[in-house]
Amino acid sequence: MKKFKSITMLLAGMLASLPTFAQTSDMNWVNNLKEMDSSQLTLLVILAVILGVIILLLILMIYLMSFMVTVFKRENPALAAEPSWWDEFKLKYITGKMKPVGGKEEKDLMLDHSYDGIVELDNHMPPWLANIFYITIAFAVVYFTYFSVLGLGKTQIEEYEEELRIAAIEAEQRSALALSTIDENTVVFDNTTAAINSGKSIYDANCAACHASDGGGGIGPNFTDEYWIHGGSINDIFRVVKYGVIEKGMIPWQDQLSPEEMQNVSSYILTLVGTTPANPKAPEGERYEPAIEEPIDALTEDELGLEEAED
Repeated sequence: MKKFKSITMLLAGMLASLPTFAQTSDMNWVNNLKEMDSSQLTLLVILAVILGVIILLLILMIYLMSFMVTVFKRENPALAAEPSWWDEFKLKYITGKMKPVGGKEEKDLMLDHSYDGIVELDNHMPPWLANIFYITIAFAVVYFTYFSVLGLGKTQIEEYEEELRIAAIEAEQRSALALSTIDENTVVFDNTTAAINSGKSIYDANCAACHASDGGGGIGPNFTDEYWIHGGSINDIFRVVKYGVIEKGMIPWQDQLSPEEMQNVSSYILTLVGTTPANPKAPEGERYEPAIEEPIDALTEDELGLEEAED
């Protein structure tokens, strides 16, 4: 009965310590639990109850078996003298049979050398350590045959190269996703050679008829000066290219060009600013001056402690 009480107290302590482990461990399982619907939660509760009943029955079975063995040993003294299955298992696979130290048997174990009067005994290796040694030998043979002889498994270099290949594919997918989600808020000025060349090709094919091949303007405004009708930032240019200006004959290009292509042609248009066209059109709109962002960590005059100079 005392054993049963101790087992019950041990289980109760483990259950009481679960919240502590949950706080210090990864909480992904909690999020997964929240995402389950009512039917899944009901099935999970039923499985937990069944598992708890099975564990409880196993504990009761072990307790009853130990109780019956104790009773049989009390009624039969000869049975009590015999070693249990655990004692036999421990003797055969764990500790092994050790020769007693002392007397004649100890002299048989002594080796021929000694160190400062300390004699080494020639005891056999314990079975558990010998079995681990045999297992490592078998594992090494199987490992060497699988990877080196048969060549079925990937070496570390091959696994590394495979990981690099997968990482490159994932990087391309992320880049393609980022390019497909470019809009007037996320567009950036791309001055790489590939982007500018792509933008020039798109400009020559679709924009040169109205704005001239050198950006000097014609039906449309001049792109080479500092004056812009709808703003001169990369975001403003991308917005005009994407949505167009219908009242002035500028068609929207969002259905004909991809977001990346619209970013490329917008970037190319910005490179025309400051160039000298053959027949520049008169400036239109307002002069655009790029806004200079003030550093976030800039200190004000009060924070710097500046004082006006006396006359």
